[in-house]
Amino acid sequence: MSAVANEAASVVKKAVRSPRLQKVALTLTETAVMRLKALLSKRDSEFIRLGVKKRGCNGLSYTMSYTNEKGKFDELVSQDGVGVLVDPGVLMHIIGTQMDFHTDRLRSEFIFTNPNSKGECGCGESFTV
Repeated sequence: MSAVANEAASVVKKAVRSPRLQKVALTLTETAVMRLKALLSKRDSEFIRLGVKKRGCNGLSYTMSYTNEKGKFDELVSQDGVGVLVDPGVLMHIIGTQMDFHTDRLRSEFIFTNPNSKGECGCGESFTV
């Protein structure tokens, strides 16, 4: 091979990068999956839509609703047979979040562990990023 061909080959090798690993938008614990399956089967819905609204003590709060339609830009998180749609406008607020479900004597609730959260209110209903 000529010197020019060797140099061109090395430039091409440097330009080709390994694909970047994408952060998962949302992960679900086993208890969250079981609860979501139960909720979806009762409502005969295909997906749960996860969103974030401006409200609460700290500014942002999670919202969940039932839906059968995936929007054009929705992020689909599919895990163990459960589909959660994430609104594209709030993806930056929840990327890397873990969704869990807890039950105790006083309440049953979904718990979100969000690495982007800078603070939460005392009751845990709202957060800030």
